[in-house]
Amino acid sequence: MTGVPASAAGGTGRPAPGGKLGAAAVNQASLWNIANILTMVRLLLVPGFVILLLQNGGYDPAWRAWAWAAFAVAMITDLFDGHLARTYNLVTDFGKIADPIADKAIMAAGLICLSALGDLPWWVTGVILFRELGITLMRFWVIRHGVIPASRGGKMKTLAQGTAVGMYVLALTGPLATLRWWVMAVAVVLTVVTGLDYIRQAVVLRRRGLAAERAAARVGDRKDTSETAR
Repeated sequence: MTGVPASAAGGTGRPAPGGKLGAAAVNQASLWNIANILTMVRLLLVPGFVILLLQNGGYDPAWRAWAWAAFAVAMITDLFDGHLARTYNLVTDFGKIADPIADKAIMAAGLICLSALGDLPWWVTGVILFRELGITLMRFWVIRHGVIPASRGGKMKTLAQGTAVGMYVLALTGPLATLRWWVMAVAVVLTVVTGLDYIRQAVVLRRRGLAAERAAARVGDRKDTSETAR
């Protein structure tokens, strides 16, 4: 959920050796490939997850366990659709758009519901969602200059967020309830730190891109001048 969308990450264009899935996927990189189907499953899980989490006022341990299961499946499909897209080059325009939307939708749904239930402070939800939205918009801002790659810190942030939200979804008590607070604290710190790092990368990337454009423009002007002199 962090970095370049998993289904948009490209891939090498080389099918994995052997296997019927590899041949079929490479021959038909259409909308209905396995990576996109998993992304669509994740999108469909969002309303189901919200319904399960809010059943019986949102405090029924059994319903929250089912909600956790839906959330866990969504997180797992995020890993698999990205792996399949990169391995079998199953890149489509739908995947480029739907994959990051699905990632942020399930996380935002969990955070907002938990804050609405009073389990999680609203400022935590605000910080995480502001960061995710801001970084997404920033990527579009610099896209013509290049792509900001997903960092190791960004992947750790995603793992920490998913683990923390999953622990808050479960009706934990005692030491586990204390542990989830610390996991969420780590997630918030990683969210802020990696967000600042992405901003730094975006500024550097944009400066380099503008410098390259100016250099190319000067070369073009010199060519035009020399041709006119002839």
